[in-house]
Amino acid sequence: MTAEMVAPAWTHAQISAEQYDSWSEEQCAGIEIVDGMVVASPSASKRHNRLARILANVLDAAAGPDWKRRPDVIVYRAETIDLTPTRPEHVLLVVEVVSPGSETTDRIVKVDQYAKAGIPFYWRVEQAATGVPIVYTYVLDPATRAYRDGELFTGAVKTAVPFSVTVDLGTV
Repeated sequence: MTAEMVAPAWTHAQISAEQYDSWSEEQCAGIEIVDGMVVASPSASKRHNRLARILANVLDAAAGPDWKRRPDVIVYRAETIDLTPTRPEHVLLVVEVVSPGSETTDRIVKVDQYAKAGIPFYWRVEQAATGVPIVYTYVLDPATRAYRDGELFTGAVKTAVPFSVTVDLGTV
C-alpha cells in the first residue's frame, strides 16, 4: 500500500498560497498549512471547544459590526466574509486554545507564522491543570514582524486591546 492510497498526493508535498487559495472550503476543513505542508488538525476536546466558543461569542459582541470571527477564534474584517480562505491582511486577532497535540504548534510555530503574516494580535489560551485557563496575549511590532508580550490573564480577561473585552473563563 502506498502513501497515495491512504491520503491524496497533495498531503505529501509543499503547497503554494495560490494552490491553497484555489481549494474549496470542504478541502480546507480539518487541515492547517504549516510551512507549506498540509497538517491534519486533531479533533478538539469539549473543554477546548467550550473555551473557544465563549471567547468567540464575547469577541463577536465586542468587535462590533466591522469585524467577524471563526473558531478557534479568528477576528476578521466583516466585508471579507465571502472570501475563502481568509487572508492574513483581513485578520485582526487570532486566538488559539492549546490542546494536547497542539502545544508546539500553538506556542511556537503559529506565533512566528502569524507575526510574519502581519496579524496584529495573537492570544494563546492554555488549559491549566487547575482548570482555570491562562490567556497570553501578544501584540505585533510591525517594524520587526515579531510579537511582543502583551497582558497575561488568569481566568478572567479584561482588556481594551484590540477592543474592550471582559470575560470570565474561570467557570469553564
